Amino acid sequence: MDKEEQLLRRRLLDLANTSYYKGICVFSDFLNLNEQNIFLSMKSELPAIQYNFFGGFPDAERKMLCFYGNDRITGQEEIPFPITCIRISPRNKRFSDSLTHRDFLGAILSLGIDRSKLGDILVKEKEGYLFCTSSIHAFITEQLIKVKHTMVNAAVIEQEDFHYDPALKEITGTVSSVRLDSILSVAFRSSRSSMAGLIQGGKVYVNSREVVSNSYVLKDHDVVSVRGYGKFIYIGTSYQTKKGRYSVKVLLYT
Repeated sequence: MDKEEQLLRRRLLDLANTSYYKGICVFSDFLNLNEQNIFLSMKSELPAIQYNFFGGFPDAERKMLCFYGNDRITGQEEIPFPITCIRISPRNKRFSDSLTHRDFLGAILSLGIDRSKLGDILVKEKEGYLFCTSSIHAFITEQLIKVKHTMVNAAVIEQEDFHYDPALKEITGTVSSVRLDSILSVAFRSSRSSMAGLIQGGKVYVNSREVVSNSYVLKDHDVVSVRGYGKFIYIGTSYQTKKGRYSVKVLLYT
């Protein structure tokens, strides 16, 4: 266990204890998939307390963690997550660069903001939608005026005004067995051996949990994230061919 992981574990345990002994909601910064996985591995160390993840919208990858000991809270919708959505739009779309996730992230980080204060960034038709810790939204909307070579406006929008319809590409293929490495090879059109290396290298997460076994069997509608490759929903098998191979289908986020 490296020093960074030790610090994360200590910080999350401190938050859990604060919530437990004071009976209040406390929130972490945004956690990436690896950090979420570390937390899930340390649940046995926590006091008897409830927790929930949320990133601002249902399919978010980077999420805040909330600890709460209030029995009156019965669902995620009742937790006051301090998350704000900011729409970043070109002042003149006609002359705007074709902006990418990396462009938006780079411009925001150049303001001196720590990555842990930022959630997901979604790019749609030259606009970016940033989810961030509410305490910094005023700074971002005031200071962010340019992304790449494009002048932009940054404004807070209400989360109920944010509509996310992910672009999903249906991919099908046949596999000899429904092992994780086989499904990854279908989703990303790559060899099983290269996918096996990613799994063993700790780069594959199923429902935010790290999976390091090539033979892991996915369940229908599991969400699989692969660092450096992307994310997909495993739909399942539809039939078995005469040669005994399984027809599988995934929905790849594009």
